[in-house]
Amino acid sequence: MTPFESTAAALRACRICRDAPRYGARLPQEPKPIVQGSTSARLAIASQAPGNRAHQSGIPFMDPSGIRLRSWLGLSEPDFYDAERLAIVPMGACFPGLDAKGGDKPPRRECAEHWREALFAGLPEMDLILVIGQYAQAWHLGRVEGGLTAMVRNWRAILEEPRRPRVLPLPHPSWRNNGWLRTNPWFADELLPVLKEEVSRVMTRG
Repeated sequence: MTPFESTAAALRACRICRDAPRYGARLPQEPKPIVQGSTSARLAIASQAPGNRAHQSGIPFMDPSGIRLRSWLGLSEPDFYDAERLAIVPMGACFPGLDAKGGDKPPRRECAEHWREALFAGLPEMDLILVIGQYAQAWHLGRVEGGLTAMVRNWRAILEEPRRPRVLPLPHPSWRNNGWLRTNPWFADELLPVLKEEVSRVMTRG
């Protein structure tokens, strides 16, 4: 078993946020951690947390957000779920439950603190991490004045920084961000073409 497989197996058995939560109330449902990857993966989706549909199916991004995300990346469903090439490492591996407005709660903080460094240490071939949403961006890139919009607007400079693996920030593909996408047309016009090129290069190399 590889280091990533070993960590992923331990994560899938994790019950910290249900049985011994460090922050706030217990997870409201039985944990069902979801993660994807392999030591050979060169592309990673650093996302927020599985939604309710992913929780029910056990498959990450098997919902309208996933359809939009795959369109952004220019990937078919089989390629997206090819763990040998693409890792999916959320900030929280379990569905966090719903808030009072019917939206997903933030990812559980316990998960990233306990598992994230070990998961990425098990991805030695990683070339590019797509960092989706404010929680993942804060973890991988720190916080900036102006929040997510300022972070994503600065995508070109972030991508060109001399770090390995490289990092590219993205908004969440949820329908709740339709307004953001309408008011920020540069995302589709400028960022998405480069995103598709980078994803194609990383997924086909070797």
